[in-house]
Amino acid sequence: MTLLIAGAAGRHGATGNHAARQLLARGLPVRAFVRQDDARAAELKALGADIAVGDLRDLGDVASALDGVTGAYFTYPLEEGLLEATTTFAAAGRRAGLRSIVNMSQITARPDHASPAARRHWLAERVLDWSGIAVTHLRPPFFLENLITIAGAATIRAEGRMYLPYGSARHAPVAGHDVARVVAGVLADPAPHQGRTYVPTGPASLSMAEQADVFSRVLGRRVEYADIPVERWRQMLSQVDGVPAYLIEHLSRVAEAHQHGEQDLVTDVVETIGGAPPQSLATFIRENRAVFER
Repeated sequence: MTLLIAGAAGRHGATGNHAARQLLARGLPVRAFVRQDDARAAELKALGADIAVGDLRDLGDVASALDGVTGAYFTYPLEEGLLEATTTFAAAGRRAGLRSIVNMSQITARPDHASPAARRHWLAERVLDWSGIAVTHLRPPFFLENLITIAGAATIRAEGRMYLPYGSARHAPVAGHDVARVVAGVLADPAPHQGRTYVPTGPASLSMAEQADVFSRVLGRRVEYADIPVERWRQMLSQVDGVPAYLIEHLSRVAEAHQHGEQDLVTDVVETIGGAPPQSLATFIRENRAVFER
């Protein structure tokens, strides 16, 4: 029952890394698919993972990684190449006799979304559905980790403010390790989840103003939410090194949809499949307090 984890060395949300560690902790054989054989891969190898190095868009690399694998977690960064990588993975998986796939999609995945990336995630889901392999799709909302990266921990530290264009609508941010527990739960027992689409969320749907209040309580100082126009945010993102136009377009379009309540829901998926309640915003802030403190 070897399980392949794509994106096992990923950073943001790190669902692949968390899933690999959780499955290894269960005593299940894991093959970690990584782009580079670096220190992060070495950590997984020390925990008992088999390491496969390659590119998800390369059929030979993926076929080699899937050799002898029964179940796999597929995730791809928010960048160009998703459909090529998904098609490659589906083709290699079908040829290798792969039995099940857990696919990381997103809550915005639909054919008419204004974000090209969201539309491609919907198409990627269909490619996997047509593969003949048992597939389970995960569509999480924003990750709690976004509060460090996208929301800007630097401005929370320096100014006590979060600059975002999310309006007064709500979402239930979820921790990457909680989504990973859902991944691990499905991979360990895929049959009940075949053909299902799940939305794993955090425990409470909150507006950004309400999230700022939680920051204030935990940090013991005032933190405010500054609602800004989407175009201003787009300009701010364009001035950050390493943020590609593809990602800026996606984040901007998702922000517009968020204002209309696109992500306002709470589910019990993390607890039901992952085995424990999801982490709260307050706990996340406490655990990462050093990042947000002045």
